[in-house]
Amino acid sequence: MLNKSRYPLFIVFVILVAITLFACESNEQTNEPIEKQKIEINNVKMNDEPLGSVEITGALYATPTGVFNPIFIQDAYEESILSFTHEQLVTQNESLEFIPQLAKKWEVNEDYTELTVYLEEGIKWHDGEKFTAHDVLFTYQVIADPDYIEAGGLRTAFVQPLLGYNEYVQGNVEEFTGIQVINDYTIKFVYKEPTVNPLFYISAPIIPEHIFKDIPVADIPNAPESTQPDKVIGTGPFIFTHLEEGDRYVLKRFDNYWQGQPFIDTVVWQVVAPPVLPGLMESGEIDFIADPIGIQPPEVNKFSNLTKITLIEQSDFNYQLLGYKHNHLTPDDIDAGIINPNNWVANDKLSTEIREAISYAIDRNKLIDEVYDGHGTVLHAPIPIQSWAYNEELSTNYNYNPEKAKSILDELGYIDTEDDDKFREDANGNEWVLNFNYPTGNEIREKTAEHIQVMLNEIGINVNMRKSDTFAQYIKDLSNNSNDWDLYLMEWDIPTIDPDPSYIWQTESPYNFSRWHSPESEELLNKALSTPDAFDEGYRQKVYKEWQQIFSTDLPALILFSPNTIWAYNERIQGVNPLPTTMFHDVHLWQVKD
Repeated sequence: MLNKSRYPLFIVFVILVAITLFACESNEQTNEPIEKQKIEINNVKMNDEPLGSVEITGALYATPTGVFNPIFIQDAYEESILSFTHEQLVTQNESLEFIPQLAKKWEVNEDYTELTVYLEEGIKWHDGEKFTAHDVLFTYQVIADPDYIEAGGLRTAFVQPLLGYNEYVQGNVEEFTGIQVINDYTIKFVYKEPTVNPLFYISAPIIPEHIFKDIPVADIPNAPESTQPDKVIGTGPFIFTHLEEGDRYVLKRFDNYWQGQPFIDTVVWQVVAPPVLPGLMESGEIDFIADPIGIQPPEVNKFSNLTKITLIEQSDFNYQLLGYKHNHLTPDDIDAGIINPNNWVANDKLSTEIREAISYAIDRNKLIDEVYDGHGTVLHAPIPIQSWAYNEELSTNYNYNPEKAKSILDELGYIDTEDDDKFREDANGNEWVLNFNYPTGNEIREKTAEHIQVMLNEIGINVNMRKSDTFAQYIKDLSNNSNDWDLYLMEWDIPTIDPDPSYIWQTESPYNFSRWHSPESEELLNKALSTPDAFDEGYRQKVYKEWQQIFSTDLPALILFSPNTIWAYNERIQGVNPLPTTMFHDVHLWQVKD
């Protein structure tokens, strides 16, 4: 059983989802040097040297909260700014594989309990100090510190599997044995048990020991070194130099950047109201809009006809779903704050056949067209379409087929026999109404709910629409599993690196809001992470294929679609080479052509 009181669902559930399991990699990998001469990106020949005082401006929709420390940030706008100033040991490529960044190679021992990382040499912090393995050790000690969470830190997922974490975070020992400095440029990560995803745990952004070592961990987020731009120190290609509160955030190129001097001199982040952004991009006052929000689908037409503006559109790493309540918690379990599937009460209103009928009745392409102006991708499984584990050959894809939906209900005896009101009664001739809950405050989600109601009405299902005034209240009620809930809407951010869906769909997960209980699913989810077989990606791919077939058959939810991410930039910026996860890739190679 799982005690729900340990999980503040409606505060951090999206953050927890975003930092769950990541993928394994090869035992050794090296970082090929980047050749600065005669570079070509997207068939555009680049200059050999920086061009001098060249400035570009990016848009932010809201003012950052003001903590510019990458292991303490809670604001996506701050994260965008710091993606130009700070780095990790490893990053991702266009195939979502781990590749070196501050690390140049690594080795994993035979039982996957130790990861030895060899660092690039000659890297300098923005203040000229050398980057070494001691900075890595210090960063992980801060994240594991007993005061880290209390100070607002959220990134303990990077340290929890490491040896000695529990003893260190409880203050029982002074040495964190899970990470060991071998020499200035070699560091070892030691895990409590074999892990199929060791490289995730070395992907935390690194902060400088010499800047923060004398500051108590509890004071780091509010220290000048985390809040004043001229004191924020990283290893990235740009230095955070100054800000005008609530308006402009200015970065200057780092001339001693280890991968070569950036071509662009200045990057300015400007806080911009969304309605005026198209005009500012047309006039050249804003050069790019990307992370964290980009361009919302209803606004795309305002940008698509702008001259000299390039749009980048690709499937995002989140999805919308229509959830089916398989079971409900008991009042006693709700009061006790526990999740015990042995006590669950089946929802007799949603049999497997009824879930299938509903799924065939939903026109997901129409939802994308009507709600997202066509800027979305239909998904058939709760795994990113970009992932190696996504299975396009599911046993059932539930493509729109309202006649089949009606036929299924007819065969079950769900027909309109009593009052000719065009709504079906159940097989016993009783009134049949499905309760459909959704939160307010998100126009797109509200429109989705309204369209689904119409689609279900069209096949004779009477739907009782019920709104929650706030998203927090919605999550609380959804988690408590009120016994009259049948259908619900949810959006999930999903990991960009590892496809493991356990955090949502394991039986006792607090996020398994459908209260789906499938022994076959449990067995496969565990197999996909069980060593040593799970070290083989091909093995995991096969297991997840089987799991997706069970998901599509048992239908804890209908995965509706993934909205597209849409970014834009002025064509005077050359060398933009986006990844599936970000447009801010190799920004030191960006150039301006005026």
